[in-house]
Amino acid sequence: MNAFIDAHLIAADSALRTLFAPHRATRACPTPPEALQADARPLSDAEKRHAGALMRVNHVGEICAQALYTSQALAARLGPGHPAAKEKLARHLEAAGQEETDHLAWCKQRLDELGDRPSLLNPLWFAGAFGIGLLAGRFGERVSLGFVVETERQVEAHLDGHMDRLPAHDHASRAIVAQMKDDEIRHARDAQHAGAAELPTPVKGLMRLAAKVMTTVAHRV
Repeated sequence: MNAFIDAHLIAADSALRTLFAPHRATRACPTPPEALQADARPLSDAEKRHAGALMRVNHVGEICAQALYTSQALAARLGPGHPAAKEKLARHLEAAGQEETDHLAWCKQRLDELGDRPSLLNPLWFAGAFGIGLLAGRFGERVSLGFVVETERQVEAHLDGHMDRLPAHDHASRAIVAQMKDDEIRHARDAQHAGAAELPTPVKGLMRLAAKVMTTVAHRV
């Protein structure tokens, strides 16, 4: 019973921190190389709005990542299996989630610099992603890790698209997105090495559809 209560308290604490507490990165915010910094010029108002919308979408993605990792860690702790193995998986997921917290802090910092704001629907995005992650976690360790792999692969592709769409001289946003992409690739690789299962094609398609809805709405709201 104590383990059950502890697992839920950890998840609740993570949710409250994600949605309502200031986010503090454990790593310094990525910055452009000096050569690009010297070449920087101010963004126009239109460019700021465009970059802000893209960084808002990225911020929502990190809100969802926190929800996914938190719910999957909760499912791991409450699922069947040896306690030590369940705790190892939960800690693996939480470690990846900590790096996603860095991304969350960096995106918020960049939004502030651009004079823009996070999505007004963040609690909704968090709740939806939490439910999806909890469901994935209930199917066991290999499926849960497979969900991480596919999520990170789709995020990597999404970030690639943003690198193409950001203003060419918005070097600050580009530096953040590039580091986020590197981290997502590593998270997927780590989950793959930990024994992730390949998800069925229809599941991957549903994940892409859900992500498309989120990114379209978050770009504006």
